[in-house]
Amino acid sequence: MPRKVNKLYEYIDRAAISRLAGEPLLSSNPMEGSVSGHHRSNHKGSSVEFAEYREYTPGEDPRRMDWRVLGRTDRYFLKEFEAETNLRCHCILDASGSMGFGEPENKLEFGKRLIATLTYLYLRQGDAVGLEVPTSKSGPALPARRNPAQLQAVLETLGKTKAKGADLFAEKLHLLAEGIRMRALVLLISDFLEEPHELANAIHHLRNRKHEVALFHIMDRQEIDFPFDRPTRFLDLEGGSPTLTEPSVIRRQYLEQLEAHSSSLRKVCAETQSSYHQVITDQGVERALSGFSMERTRT
Repeated sequence: MPRKVNKLYEYIDRAAISRLAGEPLLSSNPMEGSVSGHHRSNHKGSSVEFAEYREYTPGEDPRRMDWRVLGRTDRYFLKEFEAETNLRCHCILDASGSMGFGEPENKLEFGKRLIATLTYLYLRQGDAVGLEVPTSKSGPALPARRNPAQLQAVLETLGKTKAKGADLFAEKLHLLAEGIRMRALVLLISDFLEEPHELANAIHHLRNRKHEVALFHIMDRQEIDFPFDRPTRFLDLEGGSPTLTEPSVIRRQYLEQLEAHSSSLRKVCAETQSSYHQVITDQGVERALSGFSMERTRT
């Protein structure tokens, strides 16, 4: 009987894996931890510091299990130390209504594939990955983990995530900045349809907490080219009223404002010493991550 393949694994881009599996996705800044590996440490010497507990996953070394916690709770937990993780990567995915725009693949689905592929690559090289989906309510959150079961957890969370609601991305980043306790690489995956100064404040908050920040600015080709040539009704995917207009009348102004907004985002990244990557969905995950990987290895 043929083995049933988990459809969630289709989020992982095979072309990107083939291209990047042998290349370390390095972090520009030293991360917490002293274990040898791809990433430099800002801890010297051989001492390690206790960081947190995490649940035991079958197949892991039982010698690291905390038997006193088992006796108190009847649950299996492992001790995790700062020195045991080369890098902690937190992926923050915007799932507001505007991320549902685009065809044949909308921006949210592209973002999911980007995160799934990054998760696979980081876990493969022994790093920890977490996922946050900030929404109007308390969105799904997965703390950074490096055990094999984390890939399935990330994929399941991505599979349940839908694009809906107002854009609260910048607002929620302040809460996340306080919640990410240990120094990390924070990847922001969004179309960034918010005021640049609000985003700048949120990124400054993350940077003040000593996190490295990278932006993946996801756009659909129609947003770049504005190819509409007849009267068109434009829908606000985040709850506003639809607008019927003649595209030729607004095209020039739209493209100028788009360029000004993108320029503002680049300026924010320059001011906060964060990296900016504009990603167009029809260019593919492989191209997006190749540029990201090249930047990491140059620094």
